[in-house]
Amino acid sequence: MIRPILLHPDPRLRKRAEPVEAITPEIRALAADMLATMYDAPGVGLAAPQVGVPKRLLVMDCVKDPEAPPRPLVLINPAVVWASEATNTYEEGCLSIPEHYAEVTRPAEVRVRWTDLDGAEQEEHFAGLWATCAQHEIDHLDGRLFIDYLGPIKRQLITRKMEKFKRERARAGA
Repeated sequence: MIRPILLHPDPRLRKRAEPVEAITPEIRALAADMLATMYDAPGVGLAAPQVGVPKRLLVMDCVKDPEAPPRPLVLINPAVVWASEATNTYEEGCLSIPEHYAEVTRPAEVRVRWTDLDGAEQEEHFAGLWATCAQHEIDHLDGRLFIDYLGPIKRQLITRKMEKFKRERARAGA
């Protein structure tokens, strides 16, 4: 099931998500819905708070090559356990802030530990877009958005545009 994605500014996007205590059928359904929603959007990552669920769960798939098989990942209670000193700057966007992009500098490589849907602990080294995506989505779990890395004027400008976008959408009955 494709779920509606919350749009900034929404106070639910600013709250720290709660840990997932147990992998229940509801958590499995949430993960499946989030993957469907992410692919439909289309995006490369989606965090549970973006669909209104304040849980520490995210999905991502940064495979861009249409010839390559998809690599959907479900990360439950993810944490960055190591980050490189070297950085990368990517133009980031967000499904909760559509049509707005900005360059954000983050560690170029990270090691992330999480629990998978089978309850097994996983750990993987991510680089490039995968590293940026993992950090971006984990930020969502902490109530942080990519615009928080921008200067106050740019951040306010994007927020005002999003407020206007949401008003216009509400008027149109979307």
